[in-house]
Amino acid sequence: MKKKLIFILCSITAAALFSGCGSKKSENTLTILNYGKYIEPEVIEMFEEETGIKVDYEEYITPENMYTKYKAGAIDYDLICTSDYMVEKLINEGQVLEMNYDNIPLAQNLDKTYFDFSKSFDPENKYSLPYFFGTVGILYNKEMVDESKVDSWDILWDKDYDGQIIMPDSVRDAFMVALKRLGYSLNTADETELREAQQLLLDQKSMIYSYLVDEAQDEMIAENAAMAVVYSGEAGFAMEFNENLAFSVPKEGSNMWIDSWFIPKTCTNQENAEKFLNFLCREDIAMMNFDYVYYATPNTKVVEQLDTELQENTTIFPPKEILDNCEVLKSLDDDTTTLYSELWLELKAYSE
Repeated sequence: MKKKLIFILCSITAAALFSGCGSKKSENTLTILNYGKYIEPEVIEMFEEETGIKVDYEEYITPENMYTKYKAGAIDYDLICTSDYMVEKLINEGQVLEMNYDNIPLAQNLDKTYFDFSKSFDPENKYSLPYFFGTVGILYNKEMVDESKVDSWDILWDKDYDGQIIMPDSVRDAFMVALKRLGYSLNTADETELREAQQLLLDQKSMIYSYLVDEAQDEMIAENAAMAVVYSGEAGFAMEFNENLAFSVPKEGSNMWIDSWFIPKTCTNQENAEKFLNFLCREDIAMMNFDYVYYATPNTKVVEQLDTELQENTTIFPPKEILDNCEVLKSLDDDTTTLYSELWLELKAYSE
C-alpha cells in the first residue's frame, strides 16, 4: 500500500515467480507474501547479504487475494503479512504456527499498546507480529471540496461531487464506509444491514470516478478526483506531494487496522522466518520501512527519532480520540463471508 520504486519490486516478484516454480525449495530460501509496495526493496537485499538467505518475494492487493493465493497451495509460503481480520481467519482455521519470540528479541522495540490491540484477533499474542497500523478516512482536495462537510461519510453521496469520488476496490473497506454511515458495526453479520449497506453503495456507484486501492493516492496527487477513501498512510504520503490535500476520519467512526506478520503452516524454515522478523524490528531497518511506506509504525525506537512535527502528525499517527471511535475488523464466518462476496460482485456488475 505504499509508494516509490514499484518497478524494483515488480522485478523482485518476477524473479521470485521464476525461481520458485518447478524447482525444489532450498533450505536457505525464504518465501514471503506481502501487500504491494509494503517494504523498502533495499531491506530485502540487505537481509540477503547479511544472512545468506535467498528471499523469494511476492505481492498481492487485498487480504482476500492473499487468502486465495495461500489456499491454492501452489507455493509453500514461509512468512505472510496481512490485515487483522484475515490473520484471525487463518488462526481459526489452524493455518498459523506459534511464533518463538526467543528468536525475535528485537520485538521488544514494538510498543506493547499494539500487541494489546492485536489481542482482538490474536488473544494471546502467540501468532502475529504488528507491522504497521492506521485508520481509513477521506483524502480530499481542499480546493475542490467543501471542508465543512468532510467530517461525515455523507459527503461521498453528495451529488456536487458526481464523478469525482474514489472508493476502495476492497469488499470490507467499501462496505465499512456504508455500514458506518448507517450507524452499524463494520463487523455486522446481519443480512438486512448488509443489504441496506449494499443499496447505499449501489446508489453511489454512478458517482464513482473509480474503485482503486494503491493507485488512489496517485490520482489524488494528480488532482484527477476530489476525494478518495484511503488508508491513513497513503493520505500522509499524498499530502507531502500536493499541498492542496487533507485527510479526515469521519465522525461516524471508521476502521482502525493493524497489518501483521504471521508464519503459515506451509513454512519450511521457521527459524529463518523468525530471523527475518527480528531483522524487521531492528531500528535502522524499521526506519527504512517507515520512510518508504509512511504508515504509522509500532516501533518505539523509530518514533523516538522522528521530529516533533511528524510525531504530532495526526494523519500518520491518529490520536486516541479517533482510535477510540474506530473498530478493528473481525473475521467473519463462512456464510457471512459468502454473502459479502455475493453482494460485492452484484455491486461491481451493476450499471444503471
